Amino acid sequence: MSKIAIYPGSFDPLTLGHLSVLGRGSSLFDRVILAVVHNPSKKPFFNQDKRLQAAMTAVQEAGLANVEVVAVDHGLLVDAATKLGATAIIKGFRNSADIDYELPMAEVNRDLGGIETVFMPAAIQHGFVSSSLVRQVFELGGDVSGYVPESVLKMMQEEKR
Repeated sequence: MSKIAIYPGSFDPLTLGHLSVLGRGSSLFDRVILAVVHNPSKKPFFNQDKRLQAAMTAVQEAGLANVEVVAVDHGLLVDAATKLGATAIIKGFRNSADIDYELPMAEVNRDLGGIETVFMPAAIQHGFVSSSLVRQVFELGGDVSGYVPESVLKMMQEEKR
């Protein structure tokens, strides 16, 4: 039986920090499903189709052959994970605030579906970067090339035009 994990997020945009966690997670599991989720509390920079496209391109460019990209646009994450055959959820964290936010969800996911959450710290060079910070810097004209894959940067520049 293969070990399958799901790595959920809005990935708006997908950052080098996300790719770092994804790459490390893909070395621990036979298969990782990067789930681009819809978060109704966020105003997205990219629509869901563009976030999917950006994630698929970045995963391909990173050579992560055991990673699949899917959209999860409704329902509970634990239900999507179960449907996709995942037995673990990967969550990256940058600081204790992220843990404080994620821990209750991990407990509920285990309670509702028996699925465990694996917490992975961000690589030190990406520990301060969030998608919302990248969007804000980009929208104000700053250089975000050190925070996102080149293909994502190109999509951001095209979107801004």
